[in-house]
Amino acid sequence: MRTSRYSTSRQKACRTCSSAKAKCDRQAGGCTRCAQRGLDCDFGQQHASTNNTRQADSKERLPCSPASLSDSLVTSNFGDGSSTIEGASLSSLPSPGTMASTIVQGSPNAFPSTQGRAPVVSGGAGMAFPQSNLDFTRLDLACPINVDEINSRWMNAYIPDPQQQIKRYPPSIISFIHRIFKSYVAAAIRGRGLLPFVHPAQMKHQTTTSPLTTCLSLIRMCQNPLPRSEGVAAAIFQREMDTITQSRESYDDLSLLAAFQAYLIYAMVLFFRLGITRHHSLRQTMMTLQELAHASSRGGLVCVADQTRTRPRWEEWIVAEAKRRTIYTMYLFDSVVSTQENLPTYLGTELQGLPAPAAGSIWEASSRPEWEQAYNLFLAEWMGPGLAIDELWPIPPDLDGAGVARRRGRVDHWLEDVDSYGTMLYAVVSCTHGG
Repeated sequence: MRTSRYSTSRQKACRTCSSAKAKCDRQAGGCTRCAQRGLDCDFGQQHASTNNTRQADSKERLPCSPASLSDSLVTSNFGDGSSTIEGASLSSLPSPGTMASTIVQGSPNAFPSTQGRAPVVSGGAGMAFPQSNLDFTRLDLACPINVDEINSRWMNAYIPDPQQQIKRYPPSIISFIHRIFKSYVAAAIRGRGLLPFVHPAQMKHQTTTSPLTTCLSLIRMCQNPLPRSEGVAAAIFQREMDTITQSRESYDDLSLLAAFQAYLIYAMVLFFRLGITRHHSLRQTMMTLQELAHASSRGGLVCVADQTRTRPRWEEWIVAEAKRRTIYTMYLFDSVVSTQENLPTYLGTELQGLPAPAAGSIWEASSRPEWEQAYNLFLAEWMGPGLAIDELWPIPPDLDGAGVARRRGRVDHWLEDVDSYGTMLYAVVSCTHGG
């Protein structure tokens, strides 16, 4: 019997990549994108099924792949004051946590691939992190600072502390931070990679009901909103933020970090994307952010191994570095919000002694051997402690010429291998404080 003209499959992508509108390399046995994300790829299965079908002259259909949260799944239809998510109106949605869990459940492909285009946000989108190769239990971390001062930082604007030093950002620097953070938010909404304070390895250990997974999925609804849809989207995000606040006592250290990051991302989307810059709840949002930062910091901000100049476990370093980057981002965000509200901003002296953002080669390492090699090189090049965040602050007036030269040399050394996030941070502090 003569075979059909189209008996050979003309499929150009697996169902998972097709649902996410992402590029598929169509590798035999499964595409690279699905392999990196630990997903079941049906490309190889469909090729095998096509051959069997042609031989047996069968017309059985392959089962559909799991649903994914792509542009077609989250549909904004706010013209009449309602929102639809797979056909469900906002008024008919269940409670916040349940609603978000339902959206994300069975959606392993919530984050479109960045293959074929340059990454907009650092974070190593597309890196392969075998889940079985990482163990985030029994992390040996320490907290060398007084984290209670993070929790009460919001009070400085209302009850000035004589020991606090006011930061006077030039208008151009506030505009710079605003533009950079707005680009972070836009890139995350478009699925162009992770934000620079979320490590890619974290996502391999997030469940579908994790606050961070839910957040990165829900914010995609802001990609192509209809006019006057901001209010409904803001209500959804605010409900998820309330859920995080109510559930924070039940989180372990890794989940608390994810909740802290998710809350910060929601706040940044509300501020930089939806334009909610003068709202009565904005100051409360910043207070809650500082409470989450305080709770997460209590679990440790540095690796104990660093104090003895030895290499820590990769998992320990990932969590500690992600916590610090998230805190630094929160402080810069707080400065933008305070300036918007005509409130003074203060130098984060409570963070003194914490490491500055790590080298790009260490942060972007995609495997344990690669990370260990980069970290060993860091230990060899920095015979003493690495650069501290306060070495980027104003030069103390009592520091002599030799001390100033040594400090500038350390900053220059740090800049040699800094990533885009560190470059942004240096630009802010350098143009604000000099040095």
